[in-house]
Formats: sequence, C-alpha cells, structure tokens
Amino acid sequence: MEAMDEMLLANWVNLHQSSINVPSSYLQPPETRPGTLFISSGNTIPVIDLGGHHHHHADIIINQILKASEEYGFFQVINHGVSRDLMDDVLNIFKEFHSMPSKEKLNECSKDPNRSCKLYTSGENHRRDAVHYWKDTLTHPCPPSGEYMNYWPNKPSNYRKVVGKYTEEVRKLGLKILEMLCEGLGIMKEYFLSGGLSENPSLVVHHYPPCPDPTLTLGLAKHRDPSIITILLQDKNVRGLQVLKDHEWFGVDPIPYAFVVNIGLLLQIISNGRLIGAEHRVVTNLRNARTSVAYFMNPSKESIIEPANDLLVNGTTQQTIYKSMSYEEFRTNFFHKGPKFESELHN
Repeated sequence: MEAMDEMLLANWVNLHQSSINVPSSYLQPPETRPGTLFISSGNTIPVIDLGGHHHHHADIIINQILKASEEYGFFQVINHGVSRDLMDDVLNIFKEFHSMPSKEKLNECSKDPNRSCKLYTSGENHRRDAVHYWKDTLTHPCPPSGEYMNYWPNKPSNYRKVVGKYTEEVRKLGLKILEMLCEGLGIMKEYFLSGGLSENPSLVVHHYPPCPDPTLTLGLAKHRDPSIITILLQDKNVRGLQVLKDHEWFGVDPIPYAFVVNIGLLLQIISNGRLIGAEHRVVTNLRNARTSVAYFMNPSKESIIEPANDLLVNGTTQQTIYKSMSYEEFRTNFFHKGPKFESELHN
C-alpha cells in the first residue's frame, strides 16, 4: 500500500510533469465527465453588494439574498467587510502550505489524536473510492472557541495567526448573512445563534493541481454541501466551480475579492425546502493550479436539524416536508449513503 505522502496529488504532478496522461483511477465514467468545459448559456449566479447599509437598502439586500437562495442556492457577495489584505494573506498561506514537501505537510496535520485536522487526496475515503478526484484537501475544525488551534498546522509560520483571524471574520459575515435570511424567511433573527447551530464550523482547503486533460476528470463530484451555509474564497483568476441549474452546468466566474456563498442541505431542511442546497462540482484546469478555501458553517453534533418552528406557525397549516434528526445522525447518513440519503430526509 502506498504511503500517503506518495499519494498526494501535488507530489505526483510535480514528479510526472513530463508525462501527459491522466492516471486511469482518475478517469471519470463517460456520463460524469465534464467533456467540453465551460459551455455556459451566459447564466451566472447573482452578485449581491452588501455595502448599502442605509435602512432602505437593507430590505433590498435581504430580498436579493432570499431570491438568490430560492432560485440558485448560490450567490456572490461584494463589499462584505472582510479585508482584502486578509483574503490575500490567507490564500497565500494555503498555497504555500500545499507547495511544502509532502512529508512536512502530513506531519503538520498529525497532531490531533482524533484526526480532526487532516490532509488527504481525492476524497476522505481515498482507498475505498472507485474513482479518484483531482485534488488534495486540508481540513480542520475552526470553532469560535479556538479550542482546536493547537492541532492546526504551524507551518507556514504565521498559519495560525492568519487563519485564526480569517475564520473569525468569515464567521461574522456568515452570521450576518444568516440573520438576513432569517428576516427574509420570517424566522427569529437569532435562530442560528441558538441550539448550537453555528458552533462547529470547519475549514476545507482544496488544492487542484494542473491536469493534463480536464475533459476526462473532475476536481470534485456533483454534490450538495452538508452544511448550513458555505462561504468560499476562490482563486482570483482560475475558473473551476460549476453550479447545476435547470439541468445545465454553468461556471461561477471568480470576481476578485468576492465570496461565493451557497446554501447547504441543512438550511434547505431548516427552511422547509424554500431555499435550495444546489448541486455543484469542480472541473480542473490544464495550466494553472487552483486553491479554494471553504468555510462550512456547521452545527454541533447534538443540534437538532428540522424545519424552523416559526415558519410553520406563520405558514398556518404548512406541512413539514422534512424529518427531524440530530446533526450527528445527518452526517453519518450523508457520508455513508450519499445522494440516496437525500430522498430519505422527506416526511
């Protein structure tokens, strides 16, 4: 069995730059291959300017966010209050991390006996996956309490400082967006501050090395996020993210210093199906590596995920279309059953 440091894709790509074939384990079956990339009907996700803070703007912004979340499950935000320098710094830290020698990277991710901080290639079940994905991923929890920080990488040297500050700022933004969604949906503004619903965020950093033939492989398979919302920082000039709408894939163009926000499956349940956790995937790139930083707003394990009560009271006889379950139960099923599980969520 190969050692993980030999399996990391970045390492493999560096070694085999001269040979031009995609290894067979990375070839997608014909029906999921992206084929010709970025054919888009000019369709793109809404861009929302959060900068208008005057009172009459607030309602407009809330309506834009609500509409985008109902129709696309995705939107980009600009003038969001997170500093550009911090966004640059954090992206640079992760690029630097992913370009370190494999053994060093793995070493930096092996401090927690519970393996909460980890580095893997393709998917978390690399050895079990029949088809591999063209990426390496670093992930670790980043709760507001800061309790996992001593398990985070310590290299590059200012990793913890920059990533700590970044996760703090992005959390504020996430809570602000959730509060606006609550207002739009007609539920208590503080809904996501209660019941542990935003206490367990995690950071997932994907690194997609250049790929010899992007039409045959994928960086990430079609999926919905098992989060409440996800806030994504993409590389400024490398495309890769695609969203499915009306049976058509279209690319999410990177806007410098914008965040891509998407609704997770948990929020689809909490909104009783009004907001959509949209399916998305990542395609690869022939020339450039791409790094993306996803901040997942997740609940604590014990949190109960169910349609929000206020929705049902306000909606008079509205039926709940989703079952109630703990986040732990949701996660276990989501990762073991995959897409099949989504049909079981319904009442």
